[in-house]
Amino acid sequence: MYYSLFHDFEGVSKIVKWMSYVPDKKGNPVPISPTADDWDRDVTFFPPNKSAYDVRHLIAGKEDEDGFQSGLFDRGSFEETLGGWAKTVVVGRARLGGIPVGVIGVETRSVENVTPADPANPDSIEQVTSEAGGVWYPNSAFKTAQAINDFNNGEQLPLMILANWRGFSGGQRDMYNEVLKYGSYIVDALVKFEQPIFVYIPPYGELRGGSWVVVDPTINPQFMEMYADEDSRGGVLEPEGIVGIKYRRERQLETMARNDPTYGALKRKLADPATPQDQLQSIKAEMNEREKLLLPIYGQIAIQFADLHDRSGRMKAKGVIRQALRWQNARRFFYWRLRRRLNEEYILKKLAAAAAPTQEAPKSDAVTRARGLEMLQAWCNIPQFEHDDMSVATWYEENRKAVHERVEKLKTDGIAVEVAQLMRRDREGGLKGVVSLLSTLPTSEKEEVLKMLSRA
Repeated sequence: MYYSLFHDFEGVSKIVKWMSYVPDKKGNPVPISPTADDWDRDVTFFPPNKSAYDVRHLIAGKEDEDGFQSGLFDRGSFEETLGGWAKTVVVGRARLGGIPVGVIGVETRSVENVTPADPANPDSIEQVTSEAGGVWYPNSAFKTAQAINDFNNGEQLPLMILANWRGFSGGQRDMYNEVLKYGSYIVDALVKFEQPIFVYIPPYGELRGGSWVVVDPTINPQFMEMYADEDSRGGVLEPEGIVGIKYRRERQLETMARNDPTYGALKRKLADPATPQDQLQSIKAEMNEREKLLLPIYGQIAIQFADLHDRSGRMKAKGVIRQALRWQNARRFFYWRLRRRLNEEYILKKLAAAAAPTQEAPKSDAVTRARGLEMLQAWCNIPQFEHDDMSVATWYEENRKAVHERVEKLKTDGIAVEVAQLMRRDREGGLKGVVSLLSTLPTSEKEEVLKMLSRA
């Protein structure tokens, strides 16, 4: 009995804790809790270079003999869900400066996937397969899509994706288990997401192949933003693959002839018609020896050259990420960026609802959003509106009442425009509607309306 009560109490506690992350009503702001973990601090846990580690330490921090090394989110706030299934992806909820966030991380270590024996089949046996870290398998892709849908539909939480995938598993068994279908579920879930999404490539993380396509911010440009750590890498192909396509042996030999005087002189001498025929073989032999000596060096240089194109500076220059970040300062940046985006999205949704629903040329969501942002920029008049997240977020919160009054005025103006359009479209029907409305009003309000009409 005691055992049962203990587990019931633990289950109820888990439910209450989960509900503390969720807004009280659909469309309301997320609940922000007080926290002892200051937003203005460094992230002190740093992943080992090119070595496997527990991604939970990146999220929640790590306790070791030297003390506590803090992670990106508030200490003790991370609640993992579905931890025993599809272990190459870690999902859960955490808080950033008290703000609840859905989190998706990537396991970098190899894990074992256990398929139990079928009790109805005496010939079946338990199967244990190894799954590499940083790769989407059918189960982990489905887990990712399911978590995104949960954060969006039921909980309306912003989402942080610590992207460190090298692609999807392409084995025959995984193709048979519909890995591509579950990958498309991720895209579908991100397209429908209506809260801010931050995709961040962590230190020494890589985003490669089809995994880049799945989390590319152009899927949902209104809500998705991508960032990369200064020590991260991103690109469809890895440097070795790029060299194998774009900088093969022939191109490396051309570069060698251009930069190495000895090899260049031998190549020119070989191509010179005046060179005696009996010297050609010895020249070719010297060239081969020179190539054997220098090609390994030029191969490494080519890989480094290709790697330069995968770094955050190049990603920023090509416009595929919004900004390069330092992991040490990531908490500060994301706290204010998240705070600003949550306030901003709440106001933009109110502005969209206040816009006149009947227009001769209906505007798209992107156009309505762009106009809303222009209005907000004009209202707050902050010079660095695009990048000064702290000032913008603070202005939104300090001028909440004034913003609400302006939104209500826009709503009133929108209704006035709508009524005027209806009257122009059908004057007789519009007048009948006005008369019908007047008949339902109390005498005092009816007199006020008549006075307004007499002044028109």
